[in-house]
Amino acid sequence: MRDDTDIAIVSWACTPFVRQTSESETQLLLHAITNALEPIGLTRADIDFTCAGSCDYISGATFSFVQNLDAIGAWPPKRDSHVEMDGAWAMYDAWLRLHHGDIDIAVVTGSGRSSTANPSLIYPMEMDPYYLAPLGVDPISFAAFQARALIDAGKVTERQMAEVAARSRKDAMGTPGAQVTGDFDVDKLLEEEYVRAPLRRHDLPPISDGACAVVLATAKRAQELVERPAWITGLEHRSECHNPALRDLTDSPSTRAAAEAAGLQDGPIDVAEVQAAFTHEELLLTEVLGLSNGVSVNPSGGALASNPIMATGLVRVSQAASHIVHGDKQRTLAHATSGPCLQQNLVCILEGDT
Repeated sequence: MRDDTDIAIVSWACTPFVRQTSESETQLLLHAITNALEPIGLTRADIDFTCAGSCDYISGATFSFVQNLDAIGAWPPKRDSHVEMDGAWAMYDAWLRLHHGDIDIAVVTGSGRSSTANPSLIYPMEMDPYYLAPLGVDPISFAAFQARALIDAGKVTERQMAEVAARSRKDAMGTPGAQVTGDFDVDKLLEEEYVRAPLRRHDLPPISDGACAVVLATAKRAQELVERPAWITGLEHRSECHNPALRDLTDSPSTRAAAEAAGLQDGPIDVAEVQAAFTHEELLLTEVLGLSNGVSVNPSGGALASNPIMATGLVRVSQAASHIVHGDKQRTLAHATSGPCLQQNLVCILEGDT
């Protein structure tokens, strides 16, 4: 029996993820929000609260998220918030807001058009302005540091990383809107040149444009809207030091702490969708979360198939929810991350009613 404090995911929608789109971020969100609301019979007038995750650095304009409000609609007036983070953290914001008890429906979004700029030039600008930004280290270089640390520690191998890449892109062939898909041979992948040793092209995520919208509802409304809601039974996030040089890159204690706080240990997990933009990250996260061989990890293809910055984590949540709302799974996990080398991590536990 669910009570008024229970909150569930009842619907979601993503745009197709592509290398470059001619549509604006507002247009992408317009499609995602509409496609998330219509299947459950809601309109924009039914929304009580919205929260968006996006990045001004990517958009190249101050307060660029304000124009994205056009995708929500100006009337009737709605409570709104924004986070300069992945949409998964926007969901955390909305989840807290729904717990106030005075509203029933929230829509959260994540959106980004990475194609408008060069990520290797943009992202270093977001780093610590005194110690990290002057180095100009891009995300791939940070990831290479961590991959090398894991290999030297004997925790992963380059073959295991290539196997993750091949499996992810093959699984993505069954995911509508996925960007990079195909059947790849591991041995041939290992013959490729390094991009940043020990990372090869297959170890890296694509540059993606896209958006995702997720609808949350309180218990009574959720049960009215869908037959089997995906109940959020645990949602926590934790952070580590912003400087990777001061962390053990062969571990992710913030992921472990968030998972424990979210109640991962309270039962078995059927499916896990983790935000692993680089192949070694999936291997590390699988170990840290204690996922057994029986757990299906990133059956959607994950971030290695589509990586719409500021939406990738929220997409993981939507994929994990799909196995409950439209599938037969009982308990799933979604993970999102932010910052270099898995600095900040969010874990969401979803459950379905038997």
